[in-house]
Amino acid sequence: MSEISVSKFNLILETSDNQIIKCELKRHLSPKTVGKIQRALPIQGNAHLLGKSAIYFESSIESGIERKKNIFNKGDIAFLPVGKMICFFYSDSKVGKTMTLIGKITDGIEKLSVVNSGSELKLYCETGT
Repeated sequence: MSEISVSKFNLILETSDNQIIKCELKRHLSPKTVGKIQRALPIQGNAHLLGKSAIYFESSIESGIERKKNIFNKGDIAFLPVGKMICFFYSDSKVGKTMTLIGKITDGIEKLSVVNSGSELKLYCETGT
């Protein structure tokens, strides 16, 4: 059973072949960006590859950088303001652009490495509402 919290919330990232990846956004990591994403849910877009370490999709979220980073660990979720991209890292990576860490993948990370470029991704609340 999910614990209800105002500081973090559970999401589902669903692939076009109905694979489910569980995620958690954490408000304390970047309050403005996480709040904007939460209010915009559900979000969907086409997958793009970020090297061999992450996938991302473009969103309509407009937010700046909060606590910028360019080194990410396996399971991190980040937001890149340039392009309004939500990125899901399935291996450790150092990227060329600074991003905002917004959360973690909590289950199903192995499913990301087989997502093809162009596949549809949907991000929505775990409760389905």
